[in-house]
Amino acid sequence: MPAVADLRPFAAFYFSYFAFQGLFGPFWGLYLESLAFSTVQISVLMALSTLARIVAPGLWGWLADRRGRRRSIILSTSLLSALAFAFVGLDNGFWWVFVSLAVSHFFWAAALPLVEASTAHLTRATPGRYSRVRVWGSIGFVTLSLVGGALLELIGLRNLPWAVLALLLLIALAAWFVPEVHAAPRTAVRQSIAGTLRRPQVLALFACCFLLAFGMGPYYTFYSIGLQQAGYGKSAIGWLWSVGVICEIGVFLLMPRLMARFALEQLMLASLLVTALRFVLIALLLAQPAVAVFAQTLHAFTFGVHHAAAVGLIHRYFAEQHQARGQGLYVIASFGVGGSAGGLLGGVLWPHGGVTLTFAVSALVTFIGVLVCWRWLRTPAHG
Repeated sequence: MPAVADLRPFAAFYFSYFAFQGLFGPFWGLYLESLAFSTVQISVLMALSTLARIVAPGLWGWLADRRGRRRSIILSTSLLSALAFAFVGLDNGFWWVFVSLAVSHFFWAAALPLVEASTAHLTRATPGRYSRVRVWGSIGFVTLSLVGGALLELIGLRNLPWAVLALLLLIALAAWFVPEVHAAPRTAVRQSIAGTLRRPQVLALFACCFLLAFGMGPYYTFYSIGLQQAGYGKSAIGWLWSVGVICEIGVFLLMPRLMARFALEQLMLASLLVTALRFVLIALLLAQPAVAVFAQTLHAFTFGVHHAAAVGLIHRYFAEQHQARGQGLYVIASFGVGGSAGGLLGGVLWPHGGVTLTFAVSALVTFIGVLVCWRWLRTPAHG
């Protein structure tokens, strides 16, 4: 089967998966605020998606590697995530929303690492092709950020849960078409994966991913609220989120050239440096529209360069029979532990110092990641 045909279902899955995030990420915090939840309650509820990534990716990755099959897990967890989320909009009580979201996110967090492992496997001969498939996730995100902002201006935040549910059902539909990509059979994996995890470069990689995601935790939870407090409307908030992802799309398209010219470790270092600068700008000058737009353009490095480099390094470091767990551990370290810890700390800092204190701490944490990368993840430049 032609390579393009093989990769189309993965592009469709990425589009739908990140279309969900394009609506959920920018606006869910505003929806929770409209329910009169406290900042701590909002932080807890917003952290559920990242907390789910601490448990779910490792569990489902282990099961996929053990069975040598991924498709059935991708499909079933996508369906169960939509089913659980259907209960979110039925009641506005904190614990009702908490339980419904927690169950939904547990299943939602399962699919992406398995799809990433399969995509990395199919593009292993030409790594630059990964970015050309993954870019469809960014296109999905920016599309819903733009449409979502305008839509919510018309229909109001109260209808957001039903729009989110529709996108979760779209993910399940896309999952139906994702083909099986057989992983290597399970053969004496314990010792070899333990050896991989003891390598200094691997530990440094996961530390860098954790620290960047820790810094991003308050961004995903409080950035939209900070913009609203600075006087931006819902459409402007959607556009600012979209600016970041448009730049992310551009860098994904450029990644084949960047990966040919620079080592993955160098790209990781650049992503951390630029992200630290971005947080400084948000902390000090968010109310200035020109600076806010410029800071969002740096999302090309914060996510685009960082994610492509991380996926490439994990595919390099982990043996084929460990790929699902390797990608799962990346999700756990970054979007799971790092993102949830950062988001929860943001909930503590926000009432005391707002956007300035919260994002100053994000900048500091990310700069620690720069030091870790510089010391333990360096590599000679490409020739």
